[in-house]
Amino acid sequence: MATTPRPRTLSIGGATIDVFVRADRDLVQRVAGGEAFVFPLGAKVRVREVKETCGGGASNTSVGLARLGCDSAFCGVVGSDQWGERLLENMRREEVDTRRATIVEGEVSSFSIILSAPSGERVILYEPGTNAHLQDAIFDREALGGVQRVYLNSLQEPSRIIEDDIVAVLSAPQAPLLTWNPGSPQIRASVRDPMNAALLAHTDLLLVNDEEALTFTGEKTLQGALRSLLKAGVHTVCVTEGEKGVTASDGAHLYHCPSVASAEVRETTGAGDAFGTGATWALLHGMDLPTALKAGTINATSVVGAIGAQAGLLTDIEMRARITSVQLSVSVRPLDS
Repeated sequence: MATTPRPRTLSIGGATIDVFVRADRDLVQRVAGGEAFVFPLGAKVRVREVKETCGGGASNTSVGLARLGCDSAFCGVVGSDQWGERLLENMRREEVDTRRATIVEGEVSSFSIILSAPSGERVILYEPGTNAHLQDAIFDREALGGVQRVYLNSLQEPSRIIEDDIVAVLSAPQAPLLTWNPGSPQIRASVRDPMNAALLAHTDLLLVNDEEALTFTGEKTLQGALRSLLKAGVHTVCVTEGEKGVTASDGAHLYHCPSVASAEVRETTGAGDAFGTGATWALLHGMDLPTALKAGTINATSVVGAIGAQAGLLTDIEMRARITSVQLSVSVRPLDS
């Protein structure tokens, strides 16, 4: 019996070593505008746990798609240090194709120190390191050929120079579909930025959170932001809203998927990547948008229940079982109602 070919994907973006520092609640204090970690100068602060894991947008999504049964590849930059080797070793162990990875000599791989509160909320201190070196000189434009979907993760500002190559490939006949999770430089530049506009016109699935949607579009309401992004040419927009769930639109309807009730939240890093990975997997397999929202939500729920961005990522078998067993009711109504 012939086997069904695995969907081919390419994740473009960063790979990062994440050092999680779990703090006690008494380090979190209420300040103007919310809560914050407070460290007295000169103090010696004992923490509950320190854990080192692999993360970064393209690392997370390539591993997530590989676990879900895709023929997944990674395109990014690491240093020739022990962190870079660990990142590549982790992806290879997860059966991610790392032939498009670039190793830069004499540079430090990207790393983050993630201060995590007992509630699961966190503050991230990061050094972009080699992630800023993904530029034209080393970006293999031909790597995009032959894949069914490109997953474009957050890019550092210097790496935005490769976006014109990505648009050129997406503009060609039989081009791959694009899942795009824009990063802070793209969000700040807004939808009016010419390169952002070109990418949006070729985006099949756009992933942003509620704050990013408003900043990106300049709109005052979530529904206004959705309309603006759809008008820019995006086929499907998904806006995550934390505990409220996710709202999405395909231009005709407005969908809402709630979060999983009573889900354990240990640490929220990687939740967005997990959601995007699950939703992309569902669309690759021809599932409808409500099912894609459920798959993304289920994957994100699993990730926030563990420490690290990748520990809770589900396999294809686990995902199919949970889509059936987890009770999530996706509401739908006309976009303009």
